[in-house]
Amino acid sequence: MNLCVVIDKSIIEKTTAWPFVEARKLLKERKSLFEKKGKIILQTGYGPSGLPHIGTFAEVARTSMVVNALNYLTDIPKEIITFSDDMDGLRKVPDNIPNSEVLKDNLGKPLTVIPDPFKKFKSFGEHNNEMLKSFLNEFKFNYLFKSSTKLYKSGFFNESLSLVLNKYEEIMNIILPTLGKERQKTYSPFLPICPDTNKVLEIPMIEIIKEKNQIVFDNNGKKLEINILNGNAKLQWKVDWAMRWYALDVDFEMYGKDLIESAILSKKVLNILGKKNPNGFAYELFLDAKGEKISKSKGNGITIEDWLKYASPESLSLYMYQNPQRAKKLYHEVVPKAVDEYLDLIEKFENQEDLKKILNPIWHVHNGKPPTEKIIMPFSMLLNLVGTSNSSSKELLWKFVKKYKKNINEKQHPIFDKLIGYAINYFNEVVKLNKKFRKPNKEEKVILNILIEKLKMCDEKMNPEEIQTIIYSVGKENGYSKNLREWFKTIYEIIFGDENGPRLGFFISFFGIQETIKLIEEKIK
Repeated sequence: MNLCVVIDKSIIEKTTAWPFVEARKLLKERKSLFEKKGKIILQTGYGPSGLPHIGTFAEVARTSMVVNALNYLTDIPKEIITFSDDMDGLRKVPDNIPNSEVLKDNLGKPLTVIPDPFKKFKSFGEHNNEMLKSFLNEFKFNYLFKSSTKLYKSGFFNESLSLVLNKYEEIMNIILPTLGKERQKTYSPFLPICPDTNKVLEIPMIEIIKEKNQIVFDNNGKKLEINILNGNAKLQWKVDWAMRWYALDVDFEMYGKDLIESAILSKKVLNILGKKNPNGFAYELFLDAKGEKISKSKGNGITIEDWLKYASPESLSLYMYQNPQRAKKLYHEVVPKAVDEYLDLIEKFENQEDLKKILNPIWHVHNGKPPTEKIIMPFSMLLNLVGTSNSSSKELLWKFVKKYKKNINEKQHPIFDKLIGYAINYFNEVVKLNKKFRKPNKEEKVILNILIEKLKMCDEKMNPEEIQTIIYSVGKENGYSKNLREWFKTIYEIIFGDENGPRLGFFISFFGIQETIKLIEEKIK
């Protein structure tokens, strides 16, 4: 069940939640433009030189959160354009692609001309575009897909390209000072598509014939005369970005902080073309486990597919929402913490006052309609339950849960039901591989046997805090009084194969006292 929350507009005006901050700024700075054209256009970009990754998803997810905030502030229609730069020439072969020789043989060609190495679509560009659309659809995003190739070849960009050509001198005055001396000699904002090889050429211009929309290039000493319209040429990246903003009348676009300098330059070009800059929002980049930037061509970091095997789409959206202007590592081991934060925020939401509700990320993750499900246990606890029970079946894990909460109704806990499946996958594919159980020494065996005897005197109906107190007492009375943390670490390493573990009283309540005794006995044999 999802709770539809009605928030007073005065509270929305006060909130510091970043989607509302961006939405209010957008309305303040561009309201007259919206009213004139009758809609708000937000854009996200995708470079299909590699498979879509979580960074690609993040841009659409965060832009959608701004749209959700706008929906509470204005009735003007909103549109998210997801734009694919699929006419770019392939510069290098990605590491994570099969049949890579197909790509090697076609370096320099537009992505939509290169054969699909996966042998599913007409081109490599189309394959990656379809992968992008597939996972955006899985998350039920509302977006309008645009292909650079189609817009160039259909003539949609013709008027804008002609304008760029007519403003050539002014644009060059902005671009050239940002280039090195050697690059200045050969730079051209227009890149012709070679009629013989189909490659995107980066060659100097000899002559511009504005009235005919033609450029004469120097192609290794030979003159190459090209009409720049209808996909015969494309623009260099920074000018292309500005032209796209102009042609699509974009109001808002997010971009990674590595593109801040490009955005500044593109905005200057857009001003020359005669339009006001779109609002921007620079986000920090995701890093892999080594602290390196996640790359489409490398395929490092956790994939969308893996995250969705191990956790819910909503937990991923939460990860995208939090601190977008702070660099975050994104790899397999971040999943449990992200899921537990998601569950914790759901639990807090219901009892929060309105201002805190719209500061709660859950409000933004669920578009103002968060679930009301009561949370049974954290994901980290569930992972320990999967490991200690040696269970790979949801049914068996539900039996353990029902031992502790006999009256629980599975149908009232759809989030937890899915969580069990995610926990089984994550444990088997990630946790299990990193488990390092250690054998107890003689002293540890003695103390763990004392714990077993104490647990034998416990009633299955004892509450988690009472069990936790017994475990504390055993540690205090047997050499760990000054360092109880070391006592719990000992239990975790021997029983769970990790330095960290669940709150034991709570865990034993779910797992069962007799089952826990058997588990400890097995580990100290």
